[in-house]
Amino acid sequence: MHRYRSHTCAELRPSDVGMTVRLSGWVHRVRDHGGLLFIDLRDHYGITQIVADPDSPSFSTAEKVRSEWVIRVDGEVKARTPETVNPNLATGGVEVFAREIEVLSQAKELPLPVFGEPDYPEDIRLKYRFLDLRRETLHKNIVTRTKIIAEMRERMAAAGFTEFSTPILTASSPEGARDFLVPSRLHEGKFYALPQAPQIYKQLIMVSGFDRYFQIAPCFRDEDPRADRLPGEFYQLDLEMSFVTQEDVFSTMEPIMRGIFERFAEGKPVTQNFPRIPYDEAMRKYGSDKPDLRNPIVMEEVSEHFRGSGFKVFANILANDPKAEVWAIPAKTGGSRAFCDRMNSWAQGEGQPGLGYIFWRKEGEALEGAGPIAKNIGPERTEAIRSQLGLDDGDACFFVAGDPKKFVSFAGSARTRAGEELNLVDRDRFELCWIVDFPFYEWNEDEKKIDFGHNPFSMPQGGMEALENQEPLSIKAFQYDMVCNGFEISSGGIRNHMPELMVKAFEIVGFDRQTVEERFGGLYRAFQYGAPPHGGMAAGIDRIVMLLCGAQNLREITMFPMNQQAMDLLMGAPSEATPQQLRELHLRLAPKKD
Repeated sequence: MHRYRSHTCAELRPSDVGMTVRLSGWVHRVRDHGGLLFIDLRDHYGITQIVADPDSPSFSTAEKVRSEWVIRVDGEVKARTPETVNPNLATGGVEVFAREIEVLSQAKELPLPVFGEPDYPEDIRLKYRFLDLRRETLHKNIVTRTKIIAEMRERMAAAGFTEFSTPILTASSPEGARDFLVPSRLHEGKFYALPQAPQIYKQLIMVSGFDRYFQIAPCFRDEDPRADRLPGEFYQLDLEMSFVTQEDVFSTMEPIMRGIFERFAEGKPVTQNFPRIPYDEAMRKYGSDKPDLRNPIVMEEVSEHFRGSGFKVFANILANDPKAEVWAIPAKTGGSRAFCDRMNSWAQGEGQPGLGYIFWRKEGEALEGAGPIAKNIGPERTEAIRSQLGLDDGDACFFVAGDPKKFVSFAGSARTRAGEELNLVDRDRFELCWIVDFPFYEWNEDEKKIDFGHNPFSMPQGGMEALENQEPLSIKAFQYDMVCNGFEISSGGIRNHMPELMVKAFEIVGFDRQTVEERFGGLYRAFQYGAPPHGGMAAGIDRIVMLLCGAQNLREITMFPMNQQAMDLLMGAPSEATPQQLRELHLRLAPKKD
């Protein structure tokens, strides 16, 4: 028999009754039932119940073992009695009567529990991550992550993609975030950068004549922590295709992504045909370019109902600002003063003066609008708003007014808040869509200049003619995002593969030809020698896994994450360099002055 095990802790079934087996694993918990000891033995695969009775030579050892000790057990498989069968356990129909127990490793008193799923301080969980990973839910999430990545690889290969690896030590890139820099020992005063994404390399792969590339790519960005991204590094399904239009990318990747979600959705519905929503439409309807389509609330403009009305606050805004509009956020079932007041208080907590509202209720046979706004604009306008929005008895509507560019983010947050508070969001489904037609440029208010809106290497819609003759802020790009349940899970575009078009696009944001050639020399040079039209995207693996696991935090699906201060509490990173290391890298520290 093998030194440690003949079976895993998930294998034994009633058909194995009578066999002598050997199992090894961790002591999950010990229970004493009147002198009879029950040990739940756990390994990577599952749990098997071990029984040690006082007549067994293993009993004296069984009395000593404690949680998370590692032991080997030899014994006989026996069937459980009908009343003790555990239907929630794969091995719940059997138990192993121990004949011999060997302690392979002891465990000190645990700094955090492994049995059960109690909340525990995150700093302890990350410092002792090797214990945290033994917990059932986290262990399952990590295994699911590996299965999702394997599924991605399988589906990409089936679609004709080939996996290529791109460099980790590279040059600084213009992705938009701050680079992690790596000092060069051999080239004094010079630095490598860790890739923010394989963007330029994957385009060069297309120029090199390879047709369909993909990679499970690590990406590094030295940016402040965000709720939807781990600090430091993340992984993406990166891909690129030659001789394709935007429609080709959609028709190739939509079934792949849909299939991945269906494979791991555990029966939850998944969108079959992803709607394509222009960016401007998404912002007007949902107040976000990553809308949660499980929320049925759709915002509408209702400016005309307030123009010249008795509600002077909105009427004056509309009269004095040609850009001003009034948007309505309909909230079915929200028609109580208590709920409307809560929404108003929430808005004030968000730094807004408040959130105007109307709610409708039956007065006898009549349906009337209530609240200060209804009183000021009168019954005719109130009824026109209700009719436009399709609202009824027991429903409410909230309003925001001003320049939409200034209030759109708040309006989107109010839509989300109302949908969640009223339980309108169907949480048991995956709603996916494409957001298309992103602005190619945007106005940088801080620097008072035009900047790229999304990706500087994308193709502007209309090509050179648009760049030369259109107002820059009106130009759209062949750029697109895939969104699921309010999270951007993928971003991509059709690339600008023409060198003169590339130079012109960068000139509009203030880069001259020489700067373009210096900063993006590899790509610019490659485009001089025959570049195919190409495009692709990158899907965020961490977010996809988080959604499919139903986790609320990216750290719950990542094996060894940093904390929110970008510190690795397990390994003690970042750490100080030794004087010798600094000398070899030609570096000297300059402490920050108080």
